[in-house]
Amino acid sequence: MRLGLNLGYWGFGNDADNLVLAREADRLGYSVVWAAEAYGSDAATVLSWVAAQTERIDVGSAVFQIPARTPAMTAMTAATLDTLSGGRFRLGLGVSGPQVSEGWHGVRFDRPLQRTREYVSIVRKALARERLSFDGEFFTLPLPDGPGKALTLTVHPVRESIPVYLAAIGPKNLELTGEIADGWLAIFFAPESASEIMTPLRAGREKTGRSMEGFDVVPTVPVVFGDDVAACADPIRGYSALYIGGMGSREKNFYNQLATRMGYEQAAIEIQDKYMAKDYAGAGAAVPLEFIDRTSLIGPRDRVRDRLSAFADAGVTTLTVAAYDGDLQTRLATLQAMAEVLEESGLAS
Repeated sequence: MRLGLNLGYWGFGNDADNLVLAREADRLGYSVVWAAEAYGSDAATVLSWVAAQTERIDVGSAVFQIPARTPAMTAMTAATLDTLSGGRFRLGLGVSGPQVSEGWHGVRFDRPLQRTREYVSIVRKALARERLSFDGEFFTLPLPDGPGKALTLTVHPVRESIPVYLAAIGPKNLELTGEIADGWLAIFFAPESASEIMTPLRAGREKTGRSMEGFDVVPTVPVVFGDDVAACADPIRGYSALYIGGMGSREKNFYNQLATRMGYEQAAIEIQDKYMAKDYAGAGAAVPLEFIDRTSLIGPRDRVRDRLSAFADAGVTTLTVAAYDGDLQTRLATLQAMAEVLEESGLAS
């Protein structure tokens, strides 16, 4: 198992701290640093800035929003970032959600699985520097009956094949991820539920005659060290409530649906009710300690070290650390402690 670092969204007043964290992760031998985007900062610019000030660590999008860019533009950006970083770029993609896709990007949120399948196919074709032509349900290249021509990407990526990751939650999306991607970007990953959750992934791999060997399972896992487990859970409550209660509408919130499938239906309803009533503290308080404990690494070092085995046994290959708690020095200490704990566990690769 390897370690990654999730910087989350840029532009919330701690940007300089995030660069320090990325440099420290680079120094400690972390495998990858990820940046996110929603409707604020874009991930590509952030990753370019981070790549310019690090040396060995990979930089990855978690995620580039599929409705935000044409597939050819994503291929151009991926090739550019791979070139500028010296072959350190990983391409994470996600469909976003109906509110952002339709409200911010003006793209209908219809048939996301088919759109993703076509999108990834075009991106891969462009990055392979094949002449770009495609005839699909959502994308047609070149457009018919016009002056467009099939073009070839002029930039040569450093990597022969830039790894593609998909952020997936539902079973059908997970199966698609196993089928067409090189890795899975997961959230609220609980080792106890892994066998059921990863069954569609394995089915997708089997569709193309492949096993899980070489497939990168990458959950983002909040980490807080301390003697009191319940107290360690408190800084994570706002993060959990934001996704379960505030990401999407009441009718369509993929994270809320995930919490329900994990057995927390009543809590998911309460969290959403409170969050939508703008009772954010109440929404955070409604997140069950058990849910946080199952999907995070919290408590004393020995407890975290022992818990790592559950993630490794569940198939996690890159554990992405979300160090949201405390000031910069506390977060730096969390990165250092995670590197030490992983080494002590004997699970490092």
